[in-house]
Amino acid sequence: MKILGNILWFIFGGFLLWLEWSIAGLLLCITIIGIPAGKQCFKMAKLCAAPFGKQIDYARAGVGSVLLDVLWVLVFGWEIAATAAINGVLWCITIIGIPFGKQFFKIAALAFAPFGAVVKN
Repeated sequence: MKILGNILWFIFGGFLLWLEWSIAGLLLCITIIGIPAGKQCFKMAKLCAAPFGKQIDYARAGVGSVLLDVLWVLVFGWEIAATAAINGVLWCITIIGIPFGKQFFKIAALAFAPFGAVVKN
């Protein structure tokens, strides 16, 4: 069921989020200073490609990751969070789309605090 959910997810909205995270990662990797943040964006893009069956753990958040999260929200995070939240609301309007809406809301929360977050299977 996870495989089917992930395939449908990618077709019906996950591609857009994957693309946003990937573009953010590419833009951050242009500079040497942004490479660690870009690598984290690519990890989150991988999650956006197939979120079903994966959990996010925010336990490793420290002072450095909180500072990066604040900077991230100002530059890229609010756009990705808005995209995910709007898609989540649209999917939750229908009863059959609620599992997809929940995944969009998971990604929206992640867009506000991606640094220090760990994706678990």
